[in-house]
Amino acid sequence: MIWPLYDSGIAAGLLAGFLFGFVLENAGFGSPRKLTGQFRLEDWSVFKVMFTAVIVAAALLWLSKQLGLMGAESYHIPTPFYAAMAVGGVLVGAGFAIGGYCPGTSVAGLAGGRLDALVFMIGMVAGTALFAAWFGPLEDFYLAFPGPEAQTIMDLTGVPEWLIILILALVGWGGFKLGTKVERKLGGPYKAEDLFPREKQVRSKE
Repeated sequence: MIWPLYDSGIAAGLLAGFLFGFVLENAGFGSPRKLTGQFRLEDWSVFKVMFTAVIVAAALLWLSKQLGLMGAESYHIPTPFYAAMAVGGVLVGAGFAIGGYCPGTSVAGLAGGRLDALVFMIGMVAGTALFAAWFGPLEDFYLAFPGPEAQTIMDLTGVPEWLIILILALVGWGGFKLGTKVERKLGGPYKAEDLFPREKQVRSKE
């Protein structure tokens, strides 16, 4: 083991995982209704939280590079393979819509006492194991239609990174406004008692 721990990424990974789970739980994502509510456009919390995370991460990454705290070699951009991404996106999206969990929120849901989240965690591990076992026959399909060598929006368009972040922020602002109007029209967003009915029952008994 290399000391200090952050040199091997252990401390950073644990800290990021803790903070990620803390935000998920406090945003109500331990309940499957949040994710399915996004698909029904009744609750836009998923869009708001995730889009905020993307913009903040992008802005801090850009700022770190400007201040010389992070170089281009400090992170890796994987090559996109469009065929695999399309099929994987459909399968994962179907799981989101049907069951209301993603890999991260299933862990948060299980920590909150939801046994249905455990089913999704088991399925996630089993699916990963099956993919690893069958990767040989699937390799040609997985590697089909690779993306261009220039894999960032800045490289593809020549637009400065700060401007891309600003555009993302404006899109997020517009999405927040639109989402708030739509969810109010459809009766959202969900309240805590809608997401966690057990707590509602306990309060009513008190």
